[in-house]
Amino acid sequence: MVASPLTGHVLPLVPLALALRDAGAEVTVATAGDGVAACPPELSPTDVAPGLRLGPLFGRLMLRHPRLARRELAGRGGTDAVGLLFGALGARTADGVLALADRLRPDLVVHEPLAPAGAEVAGRLGVPAVLAEGNLFDARRLRTAALGGYRATRGPGELPEPAEVLTSAPPSLVGPREGRPVRFVPWTPERPFDETFTRPGAQPRVLVSRSTVASPGRDRLMTDVAAAAAGTDLDVVLVRPDRWVTRRRLPPQVRTTGWLPFPRALPAAAGVVHHGGAGTVLTALATGVPQLVVRGAGDRRTNADLVAVRGAGIATEPGEVTPAQLERLAADPALASAAREVAAEIAAMPAPADVVPALLSLAGR
Repeated sequence: MVASPLTGHVLPLVPLALALRDAGAEVTVATAGDGVAACPPELSPTDVAPGLRLGPLFGRLMLRHPRLARRELAGRGGTDAVGLLFGALGARTADGVLALADRLRPDLVVHEPLAPAGAEVAGRLGVPAVLAEGNLFDARRLRTAALGGYRATRGPGELPEPAEVLTSAPPSLVGPREGRPVRFVPWTPERPFDETFTRPGAQPRVLVSRSTVASPGRDRLMTDVAAAAAGTDLDVVLVRPDRWVTRRRLPPQVRTTGWLPFPRALPAAAGVVHHGGAGTVLTALATGVPQLVVRGAGDRRTNADLVAVRGAGIATEPGEVTPAQLERLAADPALASAAREVAAEIAAMPAPADVVPALLSLAGR
């Protein structure tokens, strides 16, 4: 398996990788940086680009394309910025991925759309490639964008089309898509945490999450939510709060906690406020919890709008979180009903283990 070196790109692949391993396949995950730490050790995560630093790489690319950078930071870059950034990132990891593949000689390559080196490995070795969707964007569209940037560095060689596309985005949010449906299964590692958050409290609880990706500037989401919460009767919990929040005195309605496994903590919450990352969006949808999504850079604006249009949450702009929005998040029955409908839709999709036989057949097993 090949994934970009980011936590949010590795985690969606883990349930499928574990299902393949449970079926007897030998699975190795090729990634780098934060992706290695995020991957469970039984999947043999391998660092294919030691010392890679994403911040400087992405920063240099955006400085060369200032107009595109402004669009991307506003969440209006479409796939143009994604292709530029992840195409270049894929090219930086390609030699390591190819070297690993030459040593392991895989029968099948599974890769996420923004890990274009996976397509090159499959083409070089003459083995099938499986494209695994991990967010709300169409996997083929993202693959095409990433390959455009990738070929600018690696050359214009022909790369095979994927033998299979696995799609996990709920159709009621994104419309029908070509490919084999597979359920999005939220996965988190086993770590100690405060298990009281798996049980409802005396007041409606709203969890507030921040991104696993560092922001180029100060992230005000938690500060804004804490200020808005002062005008409510909610139990607002800041998960892994940033240093800007912990330096301030918080309203009595607001408290903090360390890391939480959201698949276990969200079912006991009345809602979640977050940055709009695909992993948090899909986890909230899968657990049937309404969400207040603050629009932002990259895919976050699109994700927020998709959730709001479906009726499973509220979308708002940075700096515009209000007490009324928090109260509606926790108490609006229409939001809760729509969120439960999407959760049922996701639950009805085939589990990762259900698609394993088809993948093993592609591998000749």
